[in-house]
Amino acid sequence: MTLRTAVIGVGHLGRQHARLHAALDDEGLIEFVSVCDLDEETARNIAVERDTEWTTDWRDVIGRCDTVSLAVPTEAHAEIACQLLEAGIHVLVEKPIARTLEEADRMIAAADKSGALLQVGHLERFNPALVALRPHVRRPLYFEIHRIGEFTARSLDIDVVLDLMIHDLDIVQWLVGEEVEVTDVRAVGIPVLTNRVDAANARLEFATGAVANITASRIGTERIRKMRFFQPHDYVAVDYATRYASISNLMPPAGESARPGVNVRHLDIADIEPLRAEIEAFFHAARDGAPSPVSGLDGRRALALALRALERIHKHATHPGVSAISKTMTLK
Repeated sequence: MTLRTAVIGVGHLGRQHARLHAALDDEGLIEFVSVCDLDEETARNIAVERDTEWTTDWRDVIGRCDTVSLAVPTEAHAEIACQLLEAGIHVLVEKPIARTLEEADRMIAAADKSGALLQVGHLERFNPALVALRPHVRRPLYFEIHRIGEFTARSLDIDVVLDLMIHDLDIVQWLVGEEVEVTDVRAVGIPVLTNRVDAANARLEFATGAVANITASRIGTERIRKMRFFQPHDYVAVDYATRYASISNLMPPAGESARPGVNVRHLDIADIEPLRAEIEAFFHAARDGAPSPVSGLDGRRALALALRALERIHKHATHPGVSAISKTMTLK
């Protein structure tokens, strides 16, 4: 069966989905039938660029497609996704899955009821460095993660925790174990250039004893996407941006008087664009009736952690010293 596909929301990220839908159409793997955007000019321009049809009403794609990439603002995820899922259309929704856990539960329930596939766009799971590393992960104990971005005018409707940090909250939960309880979350964060949290740090503790320290900022002067973690006998380094992963461990001494050395193993990384890998995995699962590669429950877990972190941040912000500083910064 050739899947008929559409992209709803063709802003900054959605147009990348459209690019890949069009490429897969050119390869004969799908039939890319339409793009949709509230802005008529945007929808028309992307449709012309990608040789497909366009609409400004997402309801127009119902009955005309089997799968949808949904890249609209988070506030609209639940309303649109639930109606698409109820119509039997498979949905790849960008992260975060929704604004609230209640909305996420509605989406998951709609998918369960109709049997349609719900996949959440936690892109880093498809980063070639993570794909190569995943088979080597065994009981990680301590994570140090930095995700820093330069300031742009995008995604300013949500805090940096839901914009950037949620990627790493998902990855840490995935590597430690999706069913492992997060026993404690501590977090701090401040608004700097906007009225929402622009820089934040979170510390997670898991029932296994694992600890993760995660820093995220969208007001940096350079782009950093790095994770380091320790597991028994191994030190692991990952650079998401350059798609690099290595595992370091001790080598036994060569002789009685020699000191042990360090063996650094650079993992072989496949040269594939993460977003393409994510979309292809979505299409394969939809076509074959396979489980979602990143399920609605996975997206809900990441959202739950993000909301816990934001709750801690807002509680910390009530401290007299912090609230005074934040007020001064946001009034500038």
